[in-house]
Amino acid sequence: MKIYLAGPDVFLPDAVEVGRRKAAICAAHGLTGLYPLDNAIDLTVPDASRQIFCGNEAMMEAADAIIANLTPFRGAGADPGTVYELGYMAGRGKFCLAYSNDGAVYADRLSRSMDVRSEDGRLVDPQGLTVEDFGLPDNLMMIHALELHGCPLVTPATMPVDIWHDLAAFEACVRMAAARLIAT
Repeated sequence: MKIYLAGPDVFLPDAVEVGRRKAAICAAHGLTGLYPLDNAIDLTVPDASRQIFCGNEAMMEAADAIIANLTPFRGAGADPGTVYELGYMAGRGKFCLAYSNDGAVYADRLSRSMDVRSEDGRLVDPQGLTVEDFGLPDNLMMIHALELHGCPLVTPATMPVDIWHDLAAFEACVRMAAARLIAT
């Protein structure tokens, strides 16, 4: 089984090493990890961003499943590129798994960085915009896509000290993918 390894990990200073670690975990369970940085792209060419997109899309097409890192990135929610990739794979009926190393409820996470208050029976942000409050760890579309197209979001019991390098929740997803492979 080929697994597309989505997530903001590609932005880490040691992104290539993290990808190697994830691919090795996949291999140890009889799976093949497809990491976006495995695509050889010349970042100096004018259409580098399009080449990255097309390379990642080709990897997703070749994959049987996705494991998406939905750990909040540059804000209270998941990386938007990763969310797109999860939706892309769900839309193609592929097996979807994801994890977040911050399992706090989304509204609680948002209140860490801004004033979230109750107004007229709903939570709102400083601009008066409704804050999604279903007791879920992220946007309902992602959470329910996982439930309907794969497995529920995996979160640790407590947030790891190093949310970007702790791969225990990732490995739990890999084990679920390997179990599915054995069952089919």
